[in-house]
Amino acid sequence: MTRSTAYSALLLRLSLGAIFLAHGAVMKLGTFGLAGTMGYFGSIGLPPVLGALVALGETAAGLALISGVLVRTASLATLPIALGAVWAHAANGWVFSAPGGGWEFPAFLAAALLVQAGLGAGAHALDPRGLLGRRAAPQAA
Repeated sequence: MTRSTAYSALLLRLSLGAIFLAHGAVMKLGTFGLAGTMGYFGSIGLPPVLGALVALGETAAGLALISGVLVRTASLATLPIALGAVWAHAANGWVFSAPGGGWEFPAFLAAALLVQAGLGAGAHALDPRGLLGRRAAPQAA
């Protein structure tokens, strides 16, 4: 990875992390609360418990991305959330500023998560190789 690529991956990682932390911890858990988030998910025909899982998943992904821990795993694990948001906003049209929010922003997040998964953590990550929690390979005798 070149130096500029490593810092580009860092910028993407921090940006995605901030967005998912804002959507999970601040908006879904803080502003709407867990009950409100679960109620909204129920109102659009999804199991309410999925709202709790999404809020916690976005929060965990945001923290993982910002800290640079298991970045590829966090990016790929968060992809279904972004794709679910595309589905939830599809009827509202393309532009996210449309009433109810359009689907272009979640679609961009899905694409950015795939790019992040491909790039890896980049510079200044706590777990730059994504090996946290993995056992080291046995040494040959």
